[in-house]
Amino acid sequence: MLATIQKILAWRFFSRREEPSGAVDIIKWWELRRIPYNLVVGTAGVITTAMCIAVAAIASEKFGEPLGMPDPPIFAIFAVIAYGIGANICFAGGWVVELFVRKLWRGRAGAFGEISFALGLLFSVLLTLVPAALFAALLILRLLFSK
Repeated sequence: MLATIQKILAWRFFSRREEPSGAVDIIKWWELRRIPYNLVVGTAGVITTAMCIAVAAIASEKFGEPLGMPDPPIFAIFAVIAYGIGANICFAGGWVVELFVRKLWRGRAGAFGEISFALGLLFSVLLTLVPAALFAALLILRLLFSK
């Protein structure tokens, strides 16, 4: 498993071929990854949305109420938009923090950007999948313990 993770992290998407020479290189490296980041996190969002809709449909059929669906449902669209904006603000925070770290730690900053990008992407995907897991677990518990 560790070898697989190391192979993935060696992909060009996660690594830098050369040390950045300044702020422009750092920002450029991050911004070239924004669209793929949004596609990966967005895919997790589509999975979560589909799972939440499925849970709401099953709960509505079984219990007469759509578990996990906001009332009115239009609030879900606003939540998705707000989440996307928040994720992109946090993404920009990645290069802002890297600029700060490189200014503060200079030569010791090394792979900070690569590590923070990889961990940030992982965290973003997991955070995006949490509602699906939560509502699925709640539905399963309700199905198991309902009369």
